[in-house]
Amino acid sequence: MERMKMKNEIKRIGKRHLVIPDCQVKPGKSNVYLEACGNYIVAKRPDSVICLGDFADMPSLQSHKKRGHISYEGARYLKDIYAVRLGMSKLLMPIRATKDYDPNLIMIMGNHENRIVRAVESDPRLEGKLSLKDLGYEANRWKVIPFLQPYTKDGIVYSHYFVSGVMDRPISKASQLLTKYHQSCFAGHQQGRDIAYGKRADGRPLTAIIAGSFYEHDEDYLSPQSNNHWRGIYVLNEVKDGSFDEMAVSLKFLKARYL
Repeated sequence: MERMKMKNEIKRIGKRHLVIPDCQVKPGKSNVYLEACGNYIVAKRPDSVICLGDFADMPSLQSHKKRGHISYEGARYLKDIYAVRLGMSKLLMPIRATKDYDPNLIMIMGNHENRIVRAVESDPRLEGKLSLKDLGYEANRWKVIPFLQPYTKDGIVYSHYFVSGVMDRPISKASQLLTKYHQSCFAGHQQGRDIAYGKRADGRPLTAIIAGSFYEHDEDYLSPQSNNHWRGIYVLNEVKDGSFDEMAVSLKFLKARYL
């Protein structure tokens, strides 16, 4: 019996990361896929769950073309916050219900969460009334990483997006990430996915991935063709010193198998 048990056990090599791209949770949009993601996390038990930012959408704080003007309404803001907290509860419920599993939770702030910061900067009257803490990330035991501050875990550098040039514009090609940073990188922000591979001087592999869509709704500002992009999460297996094997998991698969 003991020999059979040992034979069936799979020894994990390196760490396992589960990466959640932009969810853009907002009122009136489905969040059931987040429960499927939570069930999948419990099934695969990654060491770390890393959210790339823009978990929240915050449409109430959408900037207008007129610089410095924010379309802010208290009731709409509270609805945004409620939607985010509800979505987070869907994601974490399966994890919280599993007593022998407690992964590292890393939340990287995106430009949509940063709308709260920009709103307060634009209108001092909102100081003390609006805060990133309203989102409830820290209360749910996420380690929160500020917007555009790179975060390194097991040799992989994560950021909502990586910048280039004096204007800090997002790098949109995975190959450019390898050329600029010479490290394994993972970014969100951009719909769909893009992957590039390289090698260090000693021959060890480098991988850069940009994947920024894990939500069901279509965006009004995109065309039907542009909205037809890949949506899902990534599992990084055998993570060690920046090397890993990536596995894409589509949103459609998660809903079909884990709800």
